[in-house]
Amino acid sequence: MFLGLTRVFGAGCLALAVAGAARAATANEALPTIPLSINGHKIVVEVAATPERRSLGLMNRFSLQPDHGMLFVFDYPEPQAFWMKNTFIPLSIAFIDADGRIVNIEDMRPQDESTHWSRGIALYALEMKQGWFAGRKIAAGDVIKGLPPASKR
Repeated sequence: MFLGLTRVFGAGCLALAVAGAARAATANEALPTIPLSINGHKIVVEVAATPERRSLGLMNRFSLQPDHGMLFVFDYPEPQAFWMKNTFIPLSIAFIDADGRIVNIEDMRPQDESTHWSRGIALYALEMKQGWFAGRKIAAGDVIKGLPPASKR
């Protein structure tokens, strides 16, 4: 009996390990990229449009290429909130409404679990290296061109 339970327990642990590895492999697969432009500045963004991709975001990464970032596409407009758990790159985040207009931009510190909220309804969020927006004089009210349609479940 004990041996049987050990085999069942061992098989269960193996199944959990395999499932966990599959999720990690899926999470680390390359995301689709698209070009965007803001006030004439061209960028390339990875698109996180599913709940799984959005929850992973830029976690466990240590660098971003110049003029590259991550665009989060939500299912519908609502207040959005982000934190930096397991994120090692200092980031700036632009919360964006359904018309592509930046609602607000917040700077976020690596591994800081404080919540950063949109100051209004947002359908998108764009993360870039910290200071990228300020260095190009991009601010709330500016419009981002090339955004994809909202995510559909």
